[in-house]
Amino acid sequence: MSDTKRVITFGEVLLRFNPTGYERLLQASDWKASYSGAEANVAVSLANFGLDVFLITKVPSHDIGQCAVNWLRHYGVHMSKAARGGDRLGIYFIEKGASQRPSKVIYDRKDSAFSLAEPKDYDWDDIFDKAGWFHFTGISPAVGGNLPAICLEACRVAKSKGVKISCDLNFRRKLWDTEAARKTMLELMPYVDVFISNMSDVCELFGIVPECCDIETAILNKEGPMSVSRQLVEKFGFDKVALTLRKSISADVNDWGGMLYDSKSKEGTFSPRYSIQMIDRVGGGDAFGAGIIYSLITGMSAQEGIDFAVASSCLKHTIENDFNLASVEEVKSLMKGNGSGRVQR
Repeated sequence: MSDTKRVITFGEVLLRFNPTGYERLLQASDWKASYSGAEANVAVSLANFGLDVFLITKVPSHDIGQCAVNWLRHYGVHMSKAARGGDRLGIYFIEKGASQRPSKVIYDRKDSAFSLAEPKDYDWDDIFDKAGWFHFTGISPAVGGNLPAICLEACRVAKSKGVKISCDLNFRRKLWDTEAARKTMLELMPYVDVFISNMSDVCELFGIVPECCDIETAILNKEGPMSVSRQLVEKFGFDKVALTLRKSISADVNDWGGMLYDSKSKEGTFSPRYSIQMIDRVGGGDAFGAGIIYSLITGMSAQEGIDFAVASSCLKHTIENDFNLASVEEVKSLMKGNGSGRVQR
């Protein structure tokens, strides 16, 4: 019997290096190390919210791989079904942006353990035993090798077992080109129940644009996201579409909101908007996706669900490194309007 609160995520664990403070990559002498990865970020959020979460990945058997495993276990993520092997963990370097200078990411993922994964590394029948939800992002197949086929097999088995499937499109131009991404993601989309993205990625990969206006204008109105969601549902048959609505004022300040569209009612539900003073932007979209998953698993209403996802992501932007460590109580407090930042005594 499946447990609707048991979630499986599939993706690469990365070692993250960033210079201290707001130093640039080319001037850095001191580096801060932590662990990350889109699906790992989602797993940590959901474990932090109290769900039973397994991260399916592949890491080396040496001490660095074990450190990554230990790091995720520390935050409550089950790592017992992760494959072991290969020689290196994927790495990424991030330079935090400030004011008009954007953040910058450099990947070092070639020949990582995960990129060399083989189908035999994963027994999906066993992995999905008692699971109720499966989440992956477009980053996993983008890493290359056998991963597009492995993702497809995971979706096939999950669907055969009645497991709900969510996908965050997460198009990364530094990992693959538009044509390769489009071909692979078009194969995977028919298995997806809950689709998560932003409108720019949807436009670039699937050619779906708002019928009313350009994307920048659509971010600030309701008809644009509604139009994109309707077209996505018509094309792929998604049950729900969740879109992030970000307007970047600068690297330090973003206007942030979201929308959840239901295919049955054909209605879109919008969150309040937040003006965020950024501490660390990376992982904000993953926190949004985790919030959507948590809201659907726990039976929140559409309004409460999108409000929870956006508030959760808002708080993540104020936390260093990739993981969202905001509690359910902190998220719900922000949803109630307690966003002054006053000291809690």
